[in-house]
Parts: sequence; structure tokens; C-alpha cells
Amino acid sequence: MSTTYPVYSPIRNHDEELAKAETGVDQLDLEREDRWYPKFHIASNGGWINDPNGLCRYKGRWHVYYQLHPYGTQWGPMHWGHVSSADMVSWRHDPIAMAPSLEEEKDGVFSGSAVIDDEGKLKFYYTGHRWNNGKDDTDGQWQVQMLADATDDDAIGLEKKGVVIDCPREKVDSHFRDPKVWKQDGVWHLIHGVSTADHRGQIWDYTSEDMINWTFQNVVFDDPDPDVFMLECPDFFPLEDKNGDTKWVIVFSAMGSKAKGYMNRNENNAGYMIGTWNPGEAFKPETEFRLLDCGANYYAPQSFEADGRRIMYGWMSPFSENAPMQSDGWCGQMTLPRECFLGEDGDLHTVPVPETDKLRINTFDHVARPIEANEEALVDEDAEAVEIELNINLQATTAERAGLKVHTTPDGSYTYVAYDAQAGTVVVDRQAAARGDRGYRAAKLTDEELSADELKLHVYVDRGSVEAYVNDGRHVLSSYSYPSEGKRAVKLSAESGTLAVNKLTLHDMKSIGLE
Repeated sequence: MSTTYPVYSPIRNHDEELAKAETGVDQLDLEREDRWYPKFHIASNGGWINDPNGLCRYKGRWHVYYQLHPYGTQWGPMHWGHVSSADMVSWRHDPIAMAPSLEEEKDGVFSGSAVIDDEGKLKFYYTGHRWNNGKDDTDGQWQVQMLADATDDDAIGLEKKGVVIDCPREKVDSHFRDPKVWKQDGVWHLIHGVSTADHRGQIWDYTSEDMINWTFQNVVFDDPDPDVFMLECPDFFPLEDKNGDTKWVIVFSAMGSKAKGYMNRNENNAGYMIGTWNPGEAFKPETEFRLLDCGANYYAPQSFEADGRRIMYGWMSPFSENAPMQSDGWCGQMTLPRECFLGEDGDLHTVPVPETDKLRINTFDHVARPIEANEEALVDEDAEAVEIELNINLQATTAERAGLKVHTTPDGSYTYVAYDAQAGTVVVDRQAAARGDRGYRAAKLTDEELSADELKLHVYVDRGSVEAYVNDGRHVLSSYSYPSEGKRAVKLSAESGTLAVNKLTLHDMKSIGLE
């Protein structure tokens, strides 16, 4: 299936560009191929996307803005794309929200966040980006924090207000971006990521009484890893633990971290620490850096608070060059929206928001039976967009590896979501992929999980991606998966031993309306 979508010519003026987006003037009609285009994940109708931006609920609508290069499937001059929803189930494409127009952002309207002020008005803080030499990164970057206000109840129109924080360039090595704003004890705080002059990754905190004039307070976090030179897309929020105590979670996407074992296997890696914080002080971590998602394609998460919930989106980054979807006229999608909480173990758990259940249109409860050694059992012969609940009886399972083969096509390719008993992990393995990156990613299970009676896998399979949630969100693995032509089967598999299944339920998923 293919779809015609608009690609916008390079912009010359912000208002002019938005007018083109709304009227269709000066657009090129290209074909978008939908073989891997998501059915129930957020994506642009064409072009390249990356970080989620400006997440909020405002005037009864949920909003997801995102980094967008609308006239190519490679990274380029950043705009802000926009989708919105009344119920977080059915979504619509809204016009491009921001395009480069001011001198301070002439080479890109970079990432930022949304916040509702004391008068109930929606504000956006974002980074304006320009190349020092006017063309590329050879001579570094100049980045500043900027402000825009929503001009209507649907937050479609955004009025730019200009720079609110300039970059102290003598203290910074180019990278100075991604503001996140919130109010704490009557004072507004703005944090953002920094690469210092000596190439260390930090997060800086500014404060304000009026949301316009900002004063530097302190370095809220200095990454102890000497290889990390920049902390992108910082986030910082409180959560209550099982004892009712408030813990602070600091989230960042670390650039420069080195791979070690199962950790930091991607080009750049998004994770968190849990600890304590008081305004005016540095964050005091009580945990090591932990990955938010162990998959091959997760980066730049952002969260927001609404209805008493902490909700997070992440970007499924292709990381590698020449991702297969780029030849189809689009590139990139968001993860499912995830609710964040501290579990009984004191660690951060993330699970799909309950609204995701409303996408189910058919449910099939399969009879739980053992899968014999080296057996494959068909679950669904053609599963384009499904949610699968698989509970494995660990005490009765003897297989060295066992689980779900999804996107299984007639040419023999598939992606394997499996429990690996020898390694004590859950893996998303793409060694049998016909295209795109191969290899695997693994989530290391704790001793408590390995000795439990049951392992819970909750797997969401879209046209070109897999999200696997382990043990009620204790671990997550998000990876792209590009199936070949033909029916896309789901199979149970057991290797060198048996698989004991306690539960197997499959739900067909409907579209969220962005196709």
C-alpha cells in the first residue's frame, strides 16, 4: 500500500512555510510506501522525525510535537511537527507548528518542552540552532534557549517570542540545548543539556519568577563517565516510592558512552538515575545509570504530567545509516506512550498507558499447551498489527531459548522475542532479518525474576517495529523490524527443551488514524 503525502520545499519565512503547509501551495507529491509505516504508533506523514517535543494535555487535547525534517528522509533543518488527540486513541495530523525563521534558529528549531503557566496559557521552550560558519558543524554550533506561546486552544498556532537564555560560549563546547521547564515550590526551573568547554556532559539549572528572565543557579548533574561529552534531552521529575517517600528521577540521553556487556550497545543511549534533590543543590544519585529501554532503537525520551500520571514518549531512532524505511518516503516513529512509576523493587517501571487497550479490536485466547523441544507452533498466520501477552512457566520450562517469532515471512526471515535461560535475559534478536540491522539486544533479568514462577512478556508488533515489555514494565526492548513480502506469521518456538505456557492471548490492533 502506498500513500501520497506532501513534502515541503526548503523554507524562507516561518509564516510563509506554515501557510504552504495549510494550503498545499508549493508542495511536491511523492509516494509514501506503507509496508512498514506504523498503524498504532505516532509517525509523520512523510519525511524524517526524531525527538518528541512539547508533550502536554491542553484544553482537553493531548499533544505530541516532534522534530521534523519535512522535505527529506535524512536528518536536516529541524521543524516542529504536530499531532493531537482528544482521547490518546485516535490521532490527527496538525499543521507544522514551527519552522526556522529567526536568525538565532536559522539552521533548526531544535527540541524543547511545553508547560502551562499560572494563567493557564501554554508556553513552549525550545533550542534555536545555527552553524557558526553558516553551513555545517566544522566550526561548531551556536545554540540558545527560546520561547513561543500557543495562540489558540488547539495549540496549532505558535507565536515566537525570541531568546530567553543565551549561550555562554566560552564555557560551552557547542552543545547547549533541549530545555525542560516546571514549577517547584513557587519557582520556575529550566534545565538543559550542556557539553562543557572541557567536553564533559552536564545538566544546568536556571530559575525564574516570570518565565522570561532566567538566572543560572547551578550544575544540577555532572555525568561521572569521562567518555560522555553531552547529555541530550534531559528530564527531571519526582515519583513516590512504595513507602510514600519522594524520589527524583533524572533522565538523559548520553552521547559518548562506551558499550560494556549488555549496556550502552547503541550509538547513543537513553537512561536514568534515581536519587534525591533539593532546589539549589546538585542531584544526589542513589543508583547507577540504567537504560530506560534495552532495545536497538530507543532514544531521546520526554515525559509530562497529566491527570496525576507521569507519561513518557521515546523516539525510535534508526541509528544506522540507510534504514530501509528511508526509501519509502518516511523515517522514524515514536514508542507507545508509557506511564512511569516506581515499582515494589524501588526501580523505574514503564508500561503502555491504559488507553492503548482501546485499540484492541479482536481478542484470541489460545489454549495453553507445552511446546516440545525444537518445535514451532503457529499462533497467527498473518499478524500485521497485534498485541501479544505471553506468560511463561519458568519452573516447568526446560528450553535454552523460547518465545515468539514475529514478522515471520515465507522467505524464512523473522524477529525473535525470547527468554534465554543460559544468559538469564530476554532478547529481541534480529539475526534472521532479511533487511536492516541484525544482531540482538538483551534485558538482563534479576535473580528474583529468574527464580520466580512466571515470566511475563507483553509484546506489541506493528508493521515495522516490536516493543517487548517484560514483567510489567520492569524492562522494555524497542526495535525496528522490517518484514519481507507475504503473510507475517507469529509462532511459538522452543529450542533444546520445552516451553511451558501459562497464558497466550493475542489482540488485533486498530489504526490510530495517522495512516
